Amino acid sequence: MKVVVYPGSFNPITNGHTDLVRRALNLFDHVVLAIGTSAQKDPKVDLADRIDLCREVLAEYGDRVSVEGFNNLLVDYVKSKGTGFILRGLRTVTDFDYEFQMAEMNQSLDESIEYVFLPTSKECSFISSTLVREIAGLGGDISQFVHPAVQRELNGRG
Repeated sequence: MKVVVYPGSFNPITNGHTDLVRRALNLFDHVVLAIGTSAQKDPKVDLADRIDLCREVLAEYGDRVSVEGFNNLLVDYVKSKGTGFILRGLRTVTDFDYEFQMAEMNQSLDESIEYVFLPTSKECSFISSTLVREIAGLGGDISQFVHPAVQRELNGRG
């Protein structure tokens, strides 16, 4: 079974993330959405709640998608899943620069790691978790950017 790990903070998970999962399932048998903890990021939603929310959003894919948290090196986590594939989405040239640097760093830690980069669908290319949080925080309508469960969660926090 071909497995790919899709790491990120998913704070919150957006339609862009979900679209990438859907498309990755055309290439892989299973996608592990791996929600990392990071000292550089200050998530407004704690890890357990992000895991639950992502599971709800991705439930339609059944057992082909799993959602987990992790707090160790990505290359070690990927190996623990029995795979060597990491999935990342690319929206912009800035994304490419950052992701390419991360790929090279991780491949220097473990040369067997392979990155799979998918460009975002044009319908999702402008969606970012940061912008979604900002719009929701200012009372804007985020329904076109996120699953209804995410909208309820963000609106509930006001």
